[in-house]
Amino acid sequence: MQPLKSYIGGQWLLPATSTALFEAINPATEEVCAQVALCGPDDVDLAVRAAHAAFDGWAATSLEARIALVEKLIAAFEARYDEMVAAITTEMGAPYDLSHDAQAECGPGHLRETIVAARAMEWEKPMGESALLVHEPVGVCALITPWNWPVNQLAAKVGPALIAGCTMVLKPSEIAPLSAQLFAEFVDEAGFPTGVFNMIHGTGPGIGDALTSHPLVDMVSFTGSTRAGVQVAKSAADSVKRVSQELGGKSANVVFADADLPAAIARGVRHCFENAGQSCNAPTRMLVEASVYEQAVALAKEAAEAIHCGDPRERGKHIGPAVTKGHYDKIQRLIQAGIDEGARVVAGGPGRAEGFERGYFVKPTVFADVTNQMTIAREEVFGPVLVMIPFADEAEAIAIANDTPYGLAGYVQSGDLARARRVARAIRAGSAHINGAGQDYGSPFGGYKQSGNGREWGLYGLLDYLEVKIVNGFGAP
Repeated sequence: MQPLKSYIGGQWLLPATSTALFEAINPATEEVCAQVALCGPDDVDLAVRAAHAAFDGWAATSLEARIALVEKLIAAFEARYDEMVAAITTEMGAPYDLSHDAQAECGPGHLRETIVAARAMEWEKPMGESALLVHEPVGVCALITPWNWPVNQLAAKVGPALIAGCTMVLKPSEIAPLSAQLFAEFVDEAGFPTGVFNMIHGTGPGIGDALTSHPLVDMVSFTGSTRAGVQVAKSAADSVKRVSQELGGKSANVVFADADLPAAIARGVRHCFENAGQSCNAPTRMLVEASVYEQAVALAKEAAEAIHCGDPRERGKHIGPAVTKGHYDKIQRLIQAGIDEGARVVAGGPGRAEGFERGYFVKPTVFADVTNQMTIAREEVFGPVLVMIPFADEAEAIAIANDTPYGLAGYVQSGDLARARRVARAIRAGSAHINGAGQDYGSPFGGYKQSGNGREWGLYGLLDYLEVKIVNGFGAP
């Protein structure tokens, strides 16, 4: 097993000074699936300087030239699509169907939608009698991506940065490096100019600050935990960089008595447990109108017990493992905290899922009789754990939904569409979903409060990588 190299200035390189290795673990087998050669601050500087040297030339290329290269990137991705599916399944345990139909598909999906947005956007327009408003690339971007939806975040950052005319240094999660390595190979195959795209492997403590505080970096786009996001913002603040972040969530799913209860509860449980609960916008707090609460609890128990853990390599709708032993242990601590604080275990509970002697498989778990002040209602578990909370009326539902430091997403289930729309507007979150509605690649994605700032996806994601300039007197004689 050869250590994975970084991609700097158009070359595949081992770290210049560091000899440290990180072993990425397949969470289903607990076996090493990759070795990563960890970069140090010197490598960060080399990558940032390569991006800086390439910026003027890349920014000066035409929009159509940049789009043409991104289209080549899409073609390279699609030609090796099955490799990407296998990489995601191996590195972070997403079951095959999820990896194939959603995780990997996000790559071409986001890249195509960014092209659509770029072609529809008005890049320059007159303002007033003699001024011209123009959009220009922000500069060198540091892109830091997580392990839970690795390709989704790679494409949602790299795509708009490339099309905007920015150059970049990508630092993917060391926990899930295989998908990023493939993506970098696709970029290399597409033939982007030297230095436009650079990728460095490393840990947050090892190189995060060196990257986010580097004086030649103009923008930081970070996806990860709120705790880490705070540190990124502090590191970038001294040089007043633009910072865009998508952070944690504890999203409420408000279920009214007039909803199609069996469908709403089953849908909410499945959505919470998708990706083994390792999605920042998962509907992890199910708020249920008191008059149907016990019925909803029984339906949630039935739905949870129909969901099973399984081998990620196999086809099917099963869920996979937690990503690491440390993350599995964290989930177990929070499940125990729920028990200790008096919540009722309806399904699942502590311990490894039945039928597995190896792998970080968590039992799909549902808690009832939860109050919104319990630990499991306040903290982001990031695992297949659902908490159920009763509410008396619409006003209390909104109050509980908004009583959280997070604001990434909200969900409403009701047969009264006017009420559903009213509650969706009242939830303080970056996205709201009525009666199971999804979200397409062109819609902005991001959060309020401690769930972050800025938006990704489509036009709004593209705008994050652009400066706005007003040229006064442009139309004067």
